[in-house]
Amino acid sequence: MAARPAKPLYCMSSKPSNAFIGASWIAMGAGALGYLIGLYRAEMQLNEKGYYFTVLMFGLFAVVSLQKSVRDRLEGIQVTDLYYGICWFATILSVVLLTIGLWNATILPSEKGFYAFSFLLAIFGAVAVQKNTRDTLQAEKEEKKGGS
Repeated sequence: MAARPAKPLYCMSSKPSNAFIGASWIAMGAGALGYLIGLYRAEMQLNEKGYYFTVLMFGLFAVVSLQKSVRDRLEGIQVTDLYYGICWFATILSVVLLTIGLWNATILPSEKGFYAFSFLLAIFGAVAVQKNTRDTLQAEKEEKKGGS
């Protein structure tokens, strides 16, 4: 597949605030930890717990990879269309797999809602943490360039 041209479309020059960095880590941590504690305490078979655990890990990896590839494209770093498409597919697939699993699960509707929202909070937090990491590195790079 063809790669995008290496022409920057986006320039971020400000470092995220410590409050936003902290809030992002708290969102990811609260979502993932809540989801995992819920799994630990759930009265379901081990294979079901493994399925939901794998979906969470797959979802976290997929959104971080998607955020990185989107940001790379905005900064003019080449990302192939194939990889970009796989990132979107994996992100959507993780949400679909969680939805199918919860739809067919024999757990209370409140538990289904808990897993859905803790999953969404975790993947939102993961995207924000990845964005903050890139923004911080970019700001430090610009500081060094301006300071030397």
